[in-house]
Amino acid sequence: MWFGRIGRLVARVALPRDDVELVVVNDPFIYVEYMTYMFKYDSVHGAWKHHELKVKDDQTLLFGEKLVTIFGSMYISHSSFLKLML
Repeated sequence: MWFGRIGRLVARVALPRDDVELVVVNDPFIYVEYMTYMFKYDSVHGAWKHHELKVKDDQTLLFGEKLVTIFGSMYISHSSFLKLML
């Protein structure tokens, strides 16, 4: 999923659930640090109040203990991205 307004909203709904797993976020337009900031402090939906969100490295976010891989590819055909989606 791209991590724009709709992608962040979907993540907010999916992350607290046990029957949905967020595995990959793809957004070629923003850095991981800014992506984290925008998720934590959304101007419409308010501050994220569930588990902690932090940057593990340039390609991984930690939502509590859940690892989410980050890609910055313009093309969904990127082979590494597809492997995680299947």
